[in-house]
Amino acid sequence: MIFRTVRGLIAAIAVVVSVSAHAGGYGGVEGFLSSDADGTEIAKTALDLDFRHADGEHYQGMSLEQARFRPFGQGWIGDRRAYWRFADGGGQWKWNGRIGTDGRTLLGNASIHNEVPRRQEYFLEREIVETPLGLQRDIYSTYTGAAYDLPFDDRNILTTVLGVQDFSGRNVRLQYRGNFVHVIAPAWGFSAQLRLRYFHDSNPHEFDYFSPRWYAEAIPTLQLRRFRAGWRYAIAAGYGRQRAADSGWHDARIFVAAVTSPKEGHDWFFQAGFTYANTPVNSGFTYDYKQLTFSIGRSF
Repeated sequence: MIFRTVRGLIAAIAVVVSVSAHAGGYGGVEGFLSSDADGTEIAKTALDLDFRHADGEHYQGMSLEQARFRPFGQGWIGDRRAYWRFADGGGQWKWNGRIGTDGRTLLGNASIHNEVPRRQEYFLEREIVETPLGLQRDIYSTYTGAAYDLPFDDRNILTTVLGVQDFSGRNVRLQYRGNFVHVIAPAWGFSAQLRLRYFHDSNPHEFDYFSPRWYAEAIPTLQLRRFRAGWRYAIAAGYGRQRAADSGWHDARIFVAAVTSPKEGHDWFFQAGFTYANTPVNSGFTYDYKQLTFSIGRSF
């Protein structure tokens, strides 16, 4: 169920379609589904309506979202959000975002990046903590940071992300992510990677989300990325180790698959992705997380 207020939804579509008939618009649906070993399930469905849409990097519009949460296998909790979505650029810089509210606080994300001479990105994200206490007490996190690509040569590159995540309450998390990529076969899009992650919490175990004093993981990963008739296909699998301050070493696993339709010269757009990981989020190391996302839309 996207929205219960069908009359309001139809009115919004009519307005956007009317404007888009003159300016060029876009309409689409996005979906997000996830589940984990703790019994937590999340389902989000969003309707995207752009009154101005030149391409995937230049648009303005709105997104109306129905979010539903089922923490730890308990009852479903519904939440409605409305966002302004945008993307544009000038000179070497490009920016995009999705900024809105759930009726209680500001939510969404925004980022700005350039590609020359080396890619750098600065971002900001804000979302509710999707645990029982997070949903009951309106606990949010605000994550801000920067990402940099540091190429050594044509086949070796290091991507690094530095961030600060501020949670409702007293906890502040310092985060580092790094991904060293060695391209084994450029023609096949085949690469070997070492994915690193580390974070440190200032006030561990404050609520019911996973927050040890520190956490670290290292996952060697193989990735294959292919293009066919403009479609992009990617698959990656990794196996490594993870550890938190109050536990020993455990296995760390990841699997990612994605498909994206051609972005140029086509009215329709489609994207889908699946992720499996066993990084802890709520409790323990007998963890298991699955996520499915999709997006389908058409410009008009």
